[in-house]
Amino acid sequence: MVRNAASMQSLRSSYLPDRTVERPQSSSRPNVSSASGAVPARSSPSIPNLLQGDDNTISAELAAAEAQVWSLKEMIKLKAAAQEQLQRQEQQAKMPRWHRSERQTEKEALQNLYNSLRDLEIESVGLRSREPTKEKKNAASYTKPFCDFLTENPTVFHAVDALKQDLKTAGFTQLSERDAWKIEPSGKYFVERNGSSMIAFSVGAKYEPGNGAAVLAGHVDALTAKLKPISNVPNKAGYLQLGVAPYAGGLGKTWWDRDLGIGGRVHVREGEKIVTKLAKLDWPIAKVPSLAEHFGAPSQGPFNKETQMVPIIGLESASERMNAMDMPQPDPFSQPFFLVSSDSLNTFTSTQPPALVKAIGASLGLESNEVHNIVNWELELFDTQPATVIGLHKEFISAGRIDDKLCSWSALQALIESSSYGTDDSSLIKVVGLFDDEEIGSLLRQGARGNFLPITLERAVGALSGHTPGSDLMGRTYANSFMVSSDVTHAVNPNFTEVYLANHAPHLNVGVAIAADSNGHMTTDSVSTTILKRCADRVGAQLQVFQIRNDSRSGGTVGPMLSSAMGMRAIDAGLAQLSMHSIRATTGALDPGLGVQLFKGFLDEFEEVDREVRDE
Repeated sequence: MVRNAASMQSLRSSYLPDRTVERPQSSSRPNVSSASGAVPARSSPSIPNLLQGDDNTISAELAAAEAQVWSLKEMIKLKAAAQEQLQRQEQQAKMPRWHRSERQTEKEALQNLYNSLRDLEIESVGLRSREPTKEKKNAASYTKPFCDFLTENPTVFHAVDALKQDLKTAGFTQLSERDAWKIEPSGKYFVERNGSSMIAFSVGAKYEPGNGAAVLAGHVDALTAKLKPISNVPNKAGYLQLGVAPYAGGLGKTWWDRDLGIGGRVHVREGEKIVTKLAKLDWPIAKVPSLAEHFGAPSQGPFNKETQMVPIIGLESASERMNAMDMPQPDPFSQPFFLVSSDSLNTFTSTQPPALVKAIGASLGLESNEVHNIVNWELELFDTQPATVIGLHKEFISAGRIDDKLCSWSALQALIESSSYGTDDSSLIKVVGLFDDEEIGSLLRQGARGNFLPITLERAVGALSGHTPGSDLMGRTYANSFMVSSDVTHAVNPNFTEVYLANHAPHLNVGVAIAADSNGHMTTDSVSTTILKRCADRVGAQLQVFQIRNDSRSGGTVGPMLSSAMGMRAIDAGLAQLSMHSIRATTGALDPGLGVQLFKGFLDEFEEVDREVRDE
């Protein structure tokens, strides 16, 4: 990041006193490569031009932030002045000694200037100091990191683990629900539950017990198909198949004929311990084949997900076919099936397709004679096609699992950035809560209806106050808090505009949309809208609005259940996408970054805005 104005003025006054240097009049930037051997700076492309480039161009140029332009110009001025002065020194060297002596002090000052310039990183996208600032980053700079996150973390377990690594890199300390917590002002912390939900928070340096929290809440799970406890099913028509069950709307009509990988968490015995590891087979393994339209009515559905949407994972071998012919198939209902047997070390693996067990074991570094150490797993199918930037001018992101790794990722990046430049001026707790099981009702302990968020806030407040917080302290904390329930919403589809409410249809690449609902499916009201609008105004972010037509049905979010449980003011606001709940959906290429900007603006500005709206 760039040095601030005070630092630049200090450099100028220290090394170039009583002299004003104007930027050379030239159509191109001066060469700013210094004695440190840095690469010359290049001008940042505009967003439209940037989006026309290929992926390599985008990844190379995205970090060019508008806020860095001023510092780039200032450094060019300083360099130009230094070069001019050195040229004069060379000329002065030809003068008699009594003329040169009076220039010695200025020469030393110029040398000091060059030494200071070596402390700056001069990169191809501009100039940055090593200290972070609050300056606004280019929304396009988040496009590739978000796409990489989606591609590399296809399951909820991988996603939470990746976000956990981001937090650790940013200096957050991991807490355990099993242990006592030591929390201090200016500290940054996170805690996970079940490996599929997490809460991260930073504490302001001026925090006092009873102060509020600025909360971003969302969900990180997505529609999928999970392997059944016994996924080994009888071969059929010469095919190896896999027993799976839909999670929420998984195995819908968009799942036909997709290239599917398998991943999740695996529990492995290592000596006296059972450890949990993440596994990912990210090449196409499974497919749910559709019936050709030539067969008429049977190919049109409706389809039975139990019998007609069973993935194929291979062909049975000749020996398997012979064994199937020689051995009668037992009646699966004739006797109970035991997951644990006293006479078998590999009861679980015997209930899974042998080839799949071998592949999962190999991905974990297990030899073929060690796969029996797999005691259980929780695996799911996922679309293997990478997240891709598409469109004539690269305006869109096409990817799986956008709902809702989009808002989750943006919210966590916002917390990291908001906490990166210190919390000296804050008296709040800044919180991001990412929950599992939203797509199936949030009823489990890792879901938003569980006690994860309220108990985390209670424990944090208790650790900060030095005692178990009573109802008065937590009541004040919740009353002084505000939550943005950040879930994706529906972008207007140009082919179906008739299903949208006029003037309430969000667009891509514009910004976060407030979601309203007259029947209480969303937390949005006039007060919460005013608060978020003021936060957006203070950081220059745009807000859209979404509401369904009276003849449509509404979905839900984690907002109402969390807000009502804690009595916390709240609003529903999220980023827009096309084709929600499709195996592959679309959002705007700028939307991840626009989400970070608005969410960070909320975390940074809520404290001041709350003073504006508080009733005395």
